[in-house]
Amino acid sequence: MWGSSDLPDIAREDIRVVVGIDFGTTFSGFAYANKKNPDVIETHETWPEQKGVLKTPTVLQYDSAWTVTQWGSPALATRPNRKRMQNQHDKRPVELFKLHLGNMKENEKPPLPAGLDFKKAITDYLKELKKLMTDALITRWPGLDFNRHVLKIMTVPAEYDERARYSMRMCSYQAGLIDTVNSDLLQFTSEPEAAAIYCMRVLKEHDLKEGSTFLIVDCGGGTVDLTMRTLQSIGRLKEVTERTGDFCGGSYVDAEFLKFLSRKVGESAVELLKKNHYTQLQYMVQEFCNRVKFEFTGDPKRYATKEMDLEEVCPVLMQYVKGDYKERMEEAEWLIELNFAAVKDFFDTVVGRIIRLIRGQLAKAKAKGVKCQAMFLVGGFSESPYILKRVKEDFGREVKTIAVPSEPIAAVVRGAVYYGLQMDSIQTRVLKSTYGVEIYPEWKSTDPTTRKTNDGRIYKFYRLATRGTEVKVDQQFGYTAYPVFPTQTGMKFDIYTTSETDATFCDERGMSSFGTLEIELPDTNLGTNRPVDFTLTFGKMETRATAKNKTNGKVYEAKFKLQL
Repeated sequence: MWGSSDLPDIAREDIRVVVGIDFGTTFSGFAYANKKNPDVIETHETWPEQKGVLKTPTVLQYDSAWTVTQWGSPALATRPNRKRMQNQHDKRPVELFKLHLGNMKENEKPPLPAGLDFKKAITDYLKELKKLMTDALITRWPGLDFNRHVLKIMTVPAEYDERARYSMRMCSYQAGLIDTVNSDLLQFTSEPEAAAIYCMRVLKEHDLKEGSTFLIVDCGGGTVDLTMRTLQSIGRLKEVTERTGDFCGGSYVDAEFLKFLSRKVGESAVELLKKNHYTQLQYMVQEFCNRVKFEFTGDPKRYATKEMDLEEVCPVLMQYVKGDYKERMEEAEWLIELNFAAVKDFFDTVVGRIIRLIRGQLAKAKAKGVKCQAMFLVGGFSESPYILKRVKEDFGREVKTIAVPSEPIAAVVRGAVYYGLQMDSIQTRVLKSTYGVEIYPEWKSTDPTTRKTNDGRIYKFYRLATRGTEVKVDQQFGYTAYPVFPTQTGMKFDIYTTSETDATFCDERGMSSFGTLEIELPDTNLGTNRPVDFTLTFGKMETRATAKNKTNGKVYEAKFKLQL
């Protein structure tokens, strides 16, 4: 994994095209630019059964042998066929699988079909994306070598840790996006970071001067990510506060609609519909989005109550509605009324969480004496007029400029291309975790007796870098270690992270194993006088571990094993 502020010379000379890849929870897309003409970024707009759109659904259809049969829009639901037998079950598409990489509780992660691993789904989707990407690039620039001439910049949610990014790297390798796992031709940047770069480059009308601080709120389908940046100089950004994010994107409004439906027809009816006729349920959600969600402004004067005819939109649901629910629905002629109060509740449950995230970022900045001059909402969910209305109502007096750029759905992927063209755009980042290693010093009387080992020592956590610290790209944190025993022929560095600012032991709550780096220690004739410099280098989005044997000068680095 490369952590330098630039790529190796040979790779930099070979790169002709930069591709930004936005692999999203609900929609995905890519954009690209030639290094010879960096101001012209082309966003791909031709997808299976779709033209003129900037993204395609992150959805797959498999056959019984787990081979992809359809992806993107064709894998989604179509209008229900009223002639279809009601007991005929349909093939459920696979979606929202990206959420399995996040730090969600297991019971909150979307279900996957039995026998399908989420990493296979990610890999399969990236394979299809790679085919389309390769065709588009080679058509545009004949003779281009995808594995040699193309730098890929993949965006990931701000809340992803190193383990999640490594999983994305492995899936990208297995999908053929890179030809070696640690290829430097795949780099990562966070989604809000890419959006910040995009806004810095294109929103000149908001007069962002050197020293201006602005907040990016990236509202996607699954996650909402926030980052606050200060413009240092032309094309350079400094991170002000620790990036934050949560699972409160646009798909959660859809989930609130389904909860509302369950209260009308019964939870068991919706669960059976989801299990046996998922595409019809999905079609109904699409109808809700097109007729209600996308147009909702939050202004009761501009909202007319909508009716959804279940007999037309989702006829197969009717067979599962029983008892009192059935009687009430028959009296209502199977019409669901979506009035203003109900729809507002769908949004407020989700938007309230976004408001809290924004408030937290502004509070952190204020605590550091930093004033936020502007706030930009990007991502597909930011196109909701209600979100912009709520954000302006809550923060309009505190933040001078609150705006949504044109085509906000493409802000992240275009920002990724800008990042790849100028990889020193990001000058500093704020650490989201505390990093350290396990050490084995001599036990002291102040240490717990229960932790004393048979040879009079104790295992402890040695902190190298603290959460909340602002670090420059390629900044190093390290210490000098010595062998414990004179005859020791190797040394192992077990690296740990924690969300706490400090810790004493590696088995405390919240502590996670990050990786292991092993080195050889020859020259046993020198006893314990064989110093080793251990260093963690925080690069762009991936961390490099290095151990240098100061006795013989041998360096071990960058390929420590992540404990996945």
